[in-house]
Amino acid sequence: MSLLLCRPEPVRHPYYIEILGIHIYSSQELCYVIYNNPLLAMEDFLDTPLLTFIRDELNLEALAGKLSEMADQKNSRDAMLLLILSECDYYTESEVNRFKQILASYRKLRPAEYLKAVADALFRKKQYGKAVARYQKILELPEDETGDDEFCSRVYHNLGAAYAQMFRYEKAFKALDRSYGLHKDPETLKRIYFLTVFEPALAVRERYYSLFTPQARESWDQELAMARQNAMAAGEVAGLRELFKKDPVKRMKGAGELIQQWKQDYRTMS
Repeated sequence: MSLLLCRPEPVRHPYYIEILGIHIYSSQELCYVIYNNPLLAMEDFLDTPLLTFIRDELNLEALAGKLSEMADQKNSRDAMLLLILSECDYYTESEVNRFKQILASYRKLRPAEYLKAVADALFRKKQYGKAVARYQKILELPEDETGDDEFCSRVYHNLGAAYAQMFRYEKAFKALDRSYGLHKDPETLKRIYFLTVFEPALAVRERYYSLFTPQARESWDQELAMARQNAMAAGEVAGLRELFKKDPVKRMKGAGELIQQWKQDYRTMS
């Protein structure tokens, strides 16, 4: 996958952004990636290979020099991102100021909240393994830093969703089970039901089956049937997996063989 905007530059070696799975060929594309992925840009984005790309491929030696000097300064990451946006003249001054406010708002978050925001951003980009690592890091923090039970429940909830996307259903259930134990959210209960459809052999506690009322099951099965139709229409795993993207997990009745085939296809592609 690659990105291509309207001002190509004589780049001989495009820069690959692993976290997004794309190549960039111009300063415009670089700015676009930064502006539309602030949380990911705030992480491990500004490194030596990127500065080399800016200097040698984009021929922006002055900008690369300024960035190199700033890299040695404490808390300079946000300023470096803003400098790139300003120097490349792709976004207006008002847009750059808006981006600055977005960065400031993220910096005001508690560490656990910031980590969750980054993990959620990774999840949305289908970087499930990286998202799992961030969610687990939150759960390893001292209790006084993680916040209340509802916050921890959301973290476990999303951790379960990430594991489900990776077809690691046992780990997904354990995370969702912890989530439901902390906060009795009906949405979490629904996700657990979905897991039992994706993986009938899953060792789900008996108490959950008593919570799967006939009325709830009928509603959930209708949702899964619609997901199956969308998946078949799309002709790929992504159609069905849309159900997993709402922060958590969903499932489909009678789709065992189809899911097993898709699991195998997915693992072959990984």
